[in-house]
Amino acid sequence: QVQLVESGGGLVQAGGSLRLSCAASGSISSINVMGWYRQASGKQRELVAGIISGGSTSYADSVKGRFTISADNAKNMVYLQMNSLKPEDKGVYYCNARSRFLHEYWGQGTQVTVSS
Repeated sequence: QVQLVESGGGLVQAGGSLRLSCAASGSISSINVMGWYRQASGKQRELVAGIISGGSTSYADSVKGRFTISADNAKNMVYLQMNSLKPEDKGVYYCNARSRFLHEYWGQGTQVTVSS
């Protein structure tokens, strides 16, 4: 089992920045992919950014150049630095972990609100 706890959400003005953190615990050694998803009200959950164990990253087109995902393996932490935030970035952001056994884990989510 893997437990994920997000933090760092909040209210920010358009153009501002937030840094989300995800603390992972449990069977960390089985994890090979981690990512951040978001879900806006009335919409499906979508992948925002992902990072694999080798360090390669990927981003949704809508956040490229503004968001950066990173990992601190020594601390079992994954971060999402969000810059130049837009009102359409509003939503609940979830940390996700996927194991090499194809098990998937989710955090409880953290709310991000961007005012225009």
